[in-house]
Parts: sequence; C-alpha cells; structure tokens
Amino acid sequence: MTHTVLRPRSADGADASARPRRSVALLVLVLGTLTATGPLATDLYLPAFPQIAADLGASEARIQLTLTAVMVGMAVGQMVIGPMSDAWGRRRPLLIGVAVFTVASFLCVLVPSAGVFVVLRFVQGVAGAAGAVISRAVVRDLFDGDAAARFFSRLMLVVGLAPMLGPILGGQLLLLGPWQLSFAVLGVVSAVSFVVVLVGLPESLPAHRRSPQSPSVLLATVGRLLRDPRFIGPTLTLALSFAMMFTYISAFSFVSQNEFGASAQQFSVMFAVNTVGMILGTQVNAALIGRVGTSRRLLAGLAGALAAVAAMAVLGVAGLAGLVSLTAVFFVMMFSVGLVFPNATTLAISSQPASVAGTASALVGSLQFALGGGLAATAGLTATGEASLASMTVVMLSTGVVAALVFVGVALRGHARSAA
Repeated sequence: MTHTVLRPRSADGADASARPRRSVALLVLVLGTLTATGPLATDLYLPAFPQIAADLGASEARIQLTLTAVMVGMAVGQMVIGPMSDAWGRRRPLLIGVAVFTVASFLCVLVPSAGVFVVLRFVQGVAGAAGAVISRAVVRDLFDGDAAARFFSRLMLVVGLAPMLGPILGGQLLLLGPWQLSFAVLGVVSAVSFVVVLVGLPESLPAHRRSPQSPSVLLATVGRLLRDPRFIGPTLTLALSFAMMFTYISAFSFVSQNEFGASAQQFSVMFAVNTVGMILGTQVNAALIGRVGTSRRLLAGLAGALAAVAAMAVLGVAGLAGLVSLTAVFFVMMFSVGLVFPNATTLAISSQPASVAGTASALVGSLQFALGGGLAATAGLTATGEASLASMTVVMLSTGVVAALVFVGVALRGHARSAA
C-alpha cells in the first residue's frame, strides 16, 4: 500500500510545503468553525425535543422531521453551492450562505407552528451547506492524499467540539429560558462565523483555475462521478455510516428520556461523552497515517461500528440495556466512525481533480445528508409514531452492514482496478 506524502499546495498550485504551522492551524480553526455550524444546528436543540413537541402541539415524529428537513436542505444546498464555488471561487458563495443561515436562525425563534419550523429548518440546511461543501473543497484546493486525510482529522478535532458541547449547552439553556433561546444563540454563533470568514479565509481557488459549468456540463460531471467506483464507493460508505450515526443522533433524545427516564441534562452529558469517542477516533486516525493504509483504517472503523451496534442489539434482546451500557456502546460506535469519516472523505475527494472539487464535494455531502437524513427518519416509522430502542437498532444495524458491503464490494475493487 502506497501513501501520498504531506505536500500542501498554495492557491496558485505551487508547492507550499513550507507553509507555516501557524497558518495551517488558522486554516483548521476557520474551516472547523464553518463545518461545525451544521452539527451545532442539529445538536444544540436535541435536549429540548420533548419540550418543543409539547409547545408546538406536534408529535415526536413531526419534530424529528425538523432534523430531516435540515439534512435534505443540506443535500440540496450542496449540489447548488458546490458547482457554484467551482465557477465563482470559494469566498463569495460561502459568505452568502453564512448570512442566510444567520437570518434563518433568528427567525426560528419566532416559529408559530411545527410546519413553519420545518420550512425554516430546510432553509437553514440549504444555507448551512455552504460551510460544509466549501470547506471540503478548500482542503482539496490545498492538500492531496495523506496530507488531506491528516488535515481532515485535525478538522474533525475542531468540528467534534460542536456535537460534544451542543447538547450540553442546549440542556443548560433550557434551565435559563425556553427552547427558542437555543436558536438565538445559534444565530449569534453564525454571525461570528461570517466575520471569521470575512477576515480570516482568503480565496483558495484563483480565477484561472475556476471551471464555470453549464447545466449540461454539470450533469455530465455528476454522471461521471456516479459511475466512478473510486468516488462512489467511499461516498456511499460515508453516507450509510452517517445514516447509522444520525439515527442515534435523531432518536436517542426521545428514547433516553421517554424509554429510560433520563432528564434533558443527563441526555446531554451522555451525548457529550459519546462525542468524545468520535474525537478520539479522528485523532487515532491521524496518528496512524503513514503507518496503516487509508483503506485499512476505514475497514477498522467499519468493523468497530458494526461490533458496537451488534452489542446494542444483544443488550436490547436480552433486556439488559440501560443508560450506562448504551453510553458505552455508543462511545465505541462514535470512536469507530471517527475512523470512517475522514478516510472515506479523503478517498472520494482525492480521486478527482481539483477543477471539480466543489462538485465532487457537493455530491459527497448531498448523498451523505440525503441518505443520512432519510434513512434515520425511518426509526420513527413505528406503530406509535415514536422511535424506540428496537427501531433504532434495526436501522443502525442495517445501514452499518450495507456500508461495509459497499466499501468492500465497490470501493476496494474500484481502487484495485485503478491501481492495476
């Protein structure tokens, strides 16, 4: 197994191996702030789900739909914003997206009904897609191979703080005021992100490297990406693994509080502990770069996640599931996806030229959030309309198994044929 050495590029394509560590750290911080906005938008209000359902007079399944709306919005937004950034550069679409996200966040404070809430969350998703898709494209502009994997692992360290701190902050905000306070805080964070981008993120795609695409050319590019096993294999692996994780994110607030009697604050602490697992996984991944191949690191993550979900199934069937045992299981699962996410992203994005990095990044994100949001929502399709530990387990185990099969059957074979 060969490895690409750490060799970052400057914006004009020249070698930038001598880039100061301080500038790399600043780039991690800026891109991490942008990428973390999406997870914060989903996790900050999770402890308030039961309260929101009661306040808006809606079912739990309807409130879970607000999470699905964000995922669908991010899927749609990335397919628009990604190609746009290939044609216009990275900064302009990013600033517009962050500005719209800020406005939508403050409007969520005023929602009169669950239906309006769902619509605004969709808008948030579309606008929030700018941070996710353009951050990945910027990394592709500047880094290759193992250098990209190392940077993505550093990025996940920053991004991981959002899902770790989000529910804790959300639970504490419920002690200070109603659930709407979470969206006011989210609006302030987004406004700060706008300033950070404006001041701290230079353009990484100069005009001579941009590739304006007509609709027909864009469709042809997307078609080629979908037919390329080196791209679509890791992308589907990432999307299905995200569906496994997002099922836990979207359903466990209800399950822990309604089925196991946890308080909003207890749920937020458990969620934070599990997120530490993901952060540790990404940093172990960074430490293994150069020693263990990218595909092997990814396979290890898939195996660990499947083992954790299988253990959850055994606990549920045996009637031994509790808050402590489930926290331990989810910790292992989150550690494992910390190995899956950066490596799957690296394999997919690095398989394509930088000229279509925005479009490739958009397709990665769109499939991730469309499949992740859509499949996770099926956990709530029970007779009562409420997610349960059993329904969570079925969805998570199914998506984890298919993710492993796709990676072995499509991605590995595609890379083997390419190497041959």
